[in-house]
Amino acid sequence: MKTEQLIFKSTDNGIIKKIKNFSFSPDLLLFFGSPSMLKNSSTVEHFRDLYPNAIITGCSTAGEIADVNVFDNTLVATAIKFKSTKVVYNSIHINAVAESRTAGKELIQKFDFNGLQHIFVLSDGLNVNGSELVAGIREALPRKVNVTGGLAGDGADFNNTYVIGNKNLVQSKIVTALGFYGDNIKISYGSLGGWDSFGIERQVTKSEANVLFEIDNMPALELYESFLGDKAKDLPASGLLFPLSMRTSSDEEPVVRTILAIDREAQSLTFAGDLPEGSSVKFMKANVDRLINGAENAANVSLTPLEGSKVEFAILISCVGRKLVLKQLVEEEVEAVKDVFGEQVTLTGFYSYGEIAPFLKDAVCELHNQTMTITTFTESN
Repeated sequence: MKTEQLIFKSTDNGIIKKIKNFSFSPDLLLFFGSPSMLKNSSTVEHFRDLYPNAIITGCSTAGEIADVNVFDNTLVATAIKFKSTKVVYNSIHINAVAESRTAGKELIQKFDFNGLQHIFVLSDGLNVNGSELVAGIREALPRKVNVTGGLAGDGADFNNTYVIGNKNLVQSKIVTALGFYGDNIKISYGSLGGWDSFGIERQVTKSEANVLFEIDNMPALELYESFLGDKAKDLPASGLLFPLSMRTSSDEEPVVRTILAIDREAQSLTFAGDLPEGSSVKFMKANVDRLINGAENAANVSLTPLEGSKVEFAILISCVGRKLVLKQLVEEEVEAVKDVFGEQVTLTGFYSYGEIAPFLKDAVCELHNQTMTITTFTESN
């Protein structure tokens, strides 16, 4: 496997002055950048023309990861050339949020399952119900094949998110998927958080899919604002600092849900994934050291199945809420991952509105918020 990375920064008017090219012709090109960089620059189109045989995808972000650096308002391009691995691209449009489950199922059904090792998914971050998308993916997924990926971001603005289609279209309301085939590719994953729950466990008493109306028979927004205090005026962005831990049964591993939007008239909160009526929720807050340790532990979890093989390439998808909490320490969680993998690894990725991964190897994939989710790639001779 060969990898190479280029970072493009914009001028004041958002135009990239000089576009560099890669030293080899890639099989796969991944672009992670701010919404303005994706929409206003012609960089993606340039590489589509230059490498017509390469598969191209990527998405808008709430921050871009390149090696151990975290950038804002850049475009990070990573080229990968495999020795023998075959990569197949598929995509699907989502015209309405209610179509999320069907779209996830139909997207996976587009793949030939023979020889399929893993699927990597990138989705619009706002015009989708992430947990329904993942539920549809699970319905169609063959045994012993799993999915990782994430939801596109838009800083802390929550206005527009974009995904790059293979034919150089930068668009909303689309989900793309990469299927990896072959006996020589090893793909593993890890996804962990580091947030602390606090307060009593409460019950969701009124909700519709990912829209939460009442907790313990109280208006959800009113209750949430009472916990946020002065930070309530900055919703929905400040909600990233106080996500909810949710589980539907007492023996279930909790998942984290992050706010995407609020409706003051309805006193409701819209989350990245479902919060079913009757489920139990607890408020959460950040612990900086635990967030960094969570990233390190996610790297160790992803390393275990490789049985001593070195990670050559890794995609890191971390939640925008972690970035807002860590602030100037944000690069420490990326450095913690690099320390586990070693200097030989090429790291790329982004800060997201949701992460897709199983909790553990051979478990089903879930939609997460506030985690560091890592997908690693190693190719044998």
